[in-house]
Amino acid sequence: MSRTIRRFPYFPVLFVALFTGAAGAAEPLVLQAAQIRALGIETALVGQAGQSRQGVYPARVLVPNEQMRVVAAPVAGMLEMLAVAPGASVKKGQVLARLASPQALELQRDALQAGSQSALLQQSLKRDQQLFAEGLIAESRLQATRAAASQAAAQASERQQGLALAGIAPGKLGASLALTAPIDGVVLEQGGQLGQRVEAATLIYRIAKLTPLWLEIQVPLPVAATLKEGMPIKLAGRDISGKLIAIGRAVDPASQTVLLRAEVDKGAAALHAGQVLEVEIASPPGQQQQRLPAAALVRHDGKTWVFVQTAGDDKEARFAARPVHIVSQGGDSALVDGVQAGERVAVRGVSGLKAMLTGVGSE
Repeated sequence: MSRTIRRFPYFPVLFVALFTGAAGAAEPLVLQAAQIRALGIETALVGQAGQSRQGVYPARVLVPNEQMRVVAAPVAGMLEMLAVAPGASVKKGQVLARLASPQALELQRDALQAGSQSALLQQSLKRDQQLFAEGLIAESRLQATRAAASQAAAQASERQQGLALAGIAPGKLGASLALTAPIDGVVLEQGGQLGQRVEAATLIYRIAKLTPLWLEIQVPLPVAATLKEGMPIKLAGRDISGKLIAIGRAVDPASQTVLLRAEVDKGAAALHAGQVLEVEIASPPGQQQQRLPAAALVRHDGKTWVFVQTAGDDKEARFAARPVHIVSQGGDSALVDGVQAGERVAVRGVSGLKAMLTGVGSE
């Protein structure tokens, strides 16, 4: 590969080298202070000035399934009262709505009738057992009475179970049903409107206990491989934190990301189910992953490079092009392998540095 020295108007280049593929090394580029100013080159220390060793990844707030409950219409009817709205806090047993339902009244009547019939037949069975013992009736009559009593008891039990499944209190006739909160929590969703006619199983309210909350986080596969359950996480720019509780084993084929789950144990009250936000996950000790501004990265020959300042004073500075591996990228920054905390890299004017080395701009 031939070595080329490129000269720019007004700024003689002292020493120029091409990007090289071998071992990712390149000979240094030496610039005078005047050239640095003209090209607008600025540098920053890796690991300082906001370049933390943390990756920032998209996440979504979830309520654990075991903390959610649904209040549904037990039978068809009309919503004649709605006592709460989404966002309201409720207590277990609190009346949330009332449902006017002729079907409920019919179920109650059927249950009462079945119960009365069963009680009568139980009395008949006791009487026939006494008469049979005294030899006054045949055994066939006793068996018939016993079968009828058994059938009536089963039917009464079935009717009572139907009331229980419909959430209807036994013993008191009424076409208005009270729908109550099954847990302490917060109303997340309202599924019906006042005066609306609904069918059985129609969602009326969705309620959840909002402590703790979960976060589902998407991270690149190389990042997931470095993480462990129990590692701390925090929300970018907010006093909300938690820990990883699960690391998925499946990889999304399109994005090559892995789904993580974290539990928020501080600041959950400030979050909302379904909310989309960004989460910071610190790099494990010993990992050489650093966060750099996206402006510090250039593409060349299918690779990503940064310009590391290897030496310099107030008169000149030396820069070396170094290949890096992007672990993750989002917004105006990227998490990379290949640079270490304390090194100084060019964060502005990098397109000019690349042009001096290759004669072209950024890809």
